[in-house]
Amino acid sequence: MNVKRFTARTSREAFALVRQAYGEDAVVLSTKPCAEGVEVLAMAPEAVNQLEKVAAPSAATRAARGESLSARAERQQAERSAAGQRRQADATEGDVNDDVERMAMSTLSFQDYVRDRMLRRRQAALDGKPVPVDEPVELDDAPAAPAPRRAPAAEPTLAARAAMPARRAPARPLDDGPAPELPVPTLSDVAPQEQIDMVHELRAMKGLIEERFGTLAFMEKLQREPRQAQLSQKLMDVGFSPALTRKLLEALPASATDELAWATSVLERNLLTGEHEPPLEDKGGVYAMIGSTGVGKTTSTAKLAAAFATAHGANQLGLITLDAYRMGAHEQLRAYGRILGVPVHTAHDRASLEDLLELLSGKKMVLIDTAGMAQRDSRCRELLEMLSHRSIQRLLVVNAAAQGETLDDVMTAWRASQCKGVILSKIDEAVKLAPALDALIRHRLKVVGAANGQRVPEDWHRLSANALMHRAMRGGGSAAYRVDTSDVQLVLSGLHRPTAGLQGLNF
Repeated sequence: MNVKRFTARTSREAFALVRQAYGEDAVVLSTKPCAEGVEVLAMAPEAVNQLEKVAAPSAATRAARGESLSARAERQQAERSAAGQRRQADATEGDVNDDVERMAMSTLSFQDYVRDRMLRRRQAALDGKPVPVDEPVELDDAPAAPAPRRAPAAEPTLAARAAMPARRAPARPLDDGPAPELPVPTLSDVAPQEQIDMVHELRAMKGLIEERFGTLAFMEKLQREPRQAQLSQKLMDVGFSPALTRKLLEALPASATDELAWATSVLERNLLTGEHEPPLEDKGGVYAMIGSTGVGKTTSTAKLAAAFATAHGANQLGLITLDAYRMGAHEQLRAYGRILGVPVHTAHDRASLEDLLELLSGKKMVLIDTAGMAQRDSRCRELLEMLSHRSIQRLLVVNAAAQGETLDDVMTAWRASQCKGVILSKIDEAVKLAPALDALIRHRLKVVGAANGQRVPEDWHRLSANALMHRAMRGGGSAAYRVDTSDVQLVLSGLHRPTAGLQGLNF
């Protein structure tokens, strides 16, 4: 038997060395970590046959020796005895051998003996009687001795278990009929709750294995591809999400000479803007500004109103406010209305809003300012139902300086997919613009306007995708929030599931 040691940096490489040396049928004895990485002990498949030949002597040899299980047990006990009793054991060795030859039983006789003892014990347990003490039984017309009590055997090693011959069924039955087969536990014998726990554990183990292998594979890939490592670090530094970064890395072509320029062009193609469409102030219509508290809905309404009044006149503009929750909130819009020469109407419910829309139906543009609410406020649904009039087009105002996770929550709560577009406010306050653009790309939303200050209407703009993306790529922020290459690899390696909206990216 030739046991060989294989070492490699990973277990996959070690197993490849084993297969190269011994083939697909190689016998793996053990695996453990070592200084080189992973150590694997293995041997050739032919060695198992050699072990079986050595561990299973022929029947003729066993008969010649004439050893029974009781004789072997007595000899083992004699060998473990103290040194002071060894002389006495040597003196009685001849008598023991005589008894062994006289009480020897064949393999089949011993199996019959064991089965008979098991049946008697089972019958006593069913009858409620005490379990009988083992008595000598006559097997094969030879005097038999009671089975000796053996010490617990040590757990066999992997090589010994591989060399053990398969158990054979008895060749002849007992006189009182065939013995019943011992029940083998199956999955149906396990309690339902235990089955559920077992399935959950198996699934958790499978997920853990897949995650570990995916992590190792992706980190190894980044180590082999320095271009991808540099690109991932740049995208994460400027604020793009790990999910979008990994999607770009997976699609990075080998022919790309400038990875950052390629990623920027891909992001520009997937950022929807209204740069090729007429501006809102030229198209006209009924628009309602919705969004969370403090994102700049009222200021954005005033900027759009001023841009429209400059182009088409104040007599074609109508202003409505629904902000009746905050003290004096409608006064801010009324102040802008007085400057523009446009009256501001207040609607308290859906009926009054529909009456005002009917009154202002002759206007080319009607702007509705709504109350700011947190995205998890239960009144958001009531406001959206109030704005469900067929002529109202909703514009979601989002704060460009908010966190990416917050923007995701806002866009989901305010049903951004049903809006006409998005107004990106407070660009001047955003340290990193990439989180906002990342959310817009993943939710497939269109930017119809941008605001970068409080001046009305000077700080109202229609920015192109190229201008927004180049502004995002500049990044910024404190060095405390920057990540190095190892941190980027660790973050990206844990992402395997596709994110909603990323399947339709245009590369």
